[in-house]
Amino acid sequence: MKWIKPFIHSAGGILLAGALIRFVIAAGNAQVLALPDPMLGIPLRYAVLLVGGFEMVVALICLFGKRVGFQIGWLAWTGTNYVVFWIGLVWQHFSPQGTCIGSLTDPLRVYYGTTGYVLQFLPFGLALGSYAALLQLWFAKRVKAEHPSAQTAVANSGTVGAGPAVLVRSLKISCTACGGHVEFPTNLLGETIPCPHCRATIILKRADNIKMSCSSCGGHIEFPAHALGEKISCPHCAKTTTLSNPA
Repeated sequence: MKWIKPFIHSAGGILLAGALIRFVIAAGNAQVLALPDPMLGIPLRYAVLLVGGFEMVVALICLFGKRVGFQIGWLAWTGTNYVVFWIGLVWQHFSPQGTCIGSLTDPLRVYYGTTGYVLQFLPFGLALGSYAALLQLWFAKRVKAEHPSAQTAVANSGTVGAGPAVLVRSLKISCTACGGHVEFPTNLLGETIPCPHCRATIILKRADNIKMSCSSCGGHIEFPAHALGEKISCPHCAKTTTLSNPA
């Protein structure tokens, strides 16, 4: 999702520029500004000011907002309105450039050539990019909900497995030969591998818990083998206890 933030900031910059240009146009003396907008039905001057003000608000949200989902939601709504407005004008046989509102960059008056073609369809790019970002955010949220404690398992010298990274739950065991900790994803349970520390052959399985008694209060403590040697607070007396094999 690294592309979403740059997309939001870029869209915010374009919207801010469009808003400022619309304000300049609305402040002009062109006679066409007194005519009614074909879609909104109000004088074009006020329509341009209205759209410019809306663009300014969305631009500030994109440039200074902190909630990505909120920003993308506003961009998606903005892009949808541009597209609907543009289609409405074409449906009524008006030129989208004739109102200074029909597309995101109409006030720039760049209609021809490659640049004009790209700018004319920029609102569609804004809408598509926004909905693509919303879909990716939704998918990431769904994966997180289904795998609340998932970790990314990557094949390297300290992690068992190979191939592309996948989201899985991981387990830990201690090598029976050298005692080194081995972490592996649950989908590899039952497989035989060489220990990444000593290369001895080990079988990946769920660790058997070790039972011991607290040296201070005698209370029962059960812990996984890979925690051997760690110091913890006894759950019974709260005194520091070193996890070890029972004598």
